[in-house]
Amino acid sequence: MTGTISTTTSTATVNGVPVTQMAETVEAIQGDGDLATFRFRAHNTWLEGGHSRTRIQRFWGAGAEDTSRTEPFVLDGDEPEVLLGTNQAPNAVEAVLHALGSCLAVGMAYNAAARGITLRSLEIDLEGQLDLHGFLGLSEQTRAGYQHVQVTYQVDSDASDEAIDDLCAHVQRTSPVLDIMRNPIDVTVSRA
Repeated sequence: MTGTISTTTSTATVNGVPVTQMAETVEAIQGDGDLATFRFRAHNTWLEGGHSRTRIQRFWGAGAEDTSRTEPFVLDGDEPEVLLGTNQAPNAVEAVLHALGSCLAVGMAYNAAARGITLRSLEIDLEGQLDLHGFLGLSEQTRAGYQHVQVTYQVDSDASDEAIDDLCAHVQRTSPVLDIMRNPIDVTVSRA
């Protein structure tokens, strides 16, 4: 399997995850570390007021440009009326909560499958707190983004509480979005 990531369909699934293909993917990456490098892309267009639209389609990963998505995913962003928007879509900081919830959910499902843990249900509630003084430029001491995010999850599974707690701890260590939120990253902003 070294050198390619399998895209074969496996009939053995746990939590909707093809565990054989997942094991083959891990094995391929262990054999060729370059396969682990991915570059995801998004293109945003401002529409009016607080409303913008992001298109996401192609990405580079597993050693090649991926062209499997024939149509782009389209995500709109806006602001609530109290923040001068037209409420046509969630705002950007709400989208961050979506990204974190989605990342934690996939991490829980995939890692539970790898451990042979069947999840009957998983629900994640997220709440982020921020102070508009930073966003509005009214205070240089107040950060513009979230000051705190609270994540609460509920799992229905036959696994022991200890096994679920260990699973959640592992997911927290390996979640890309949680890592992005917890650790500063280098972001370059430049004019095209």
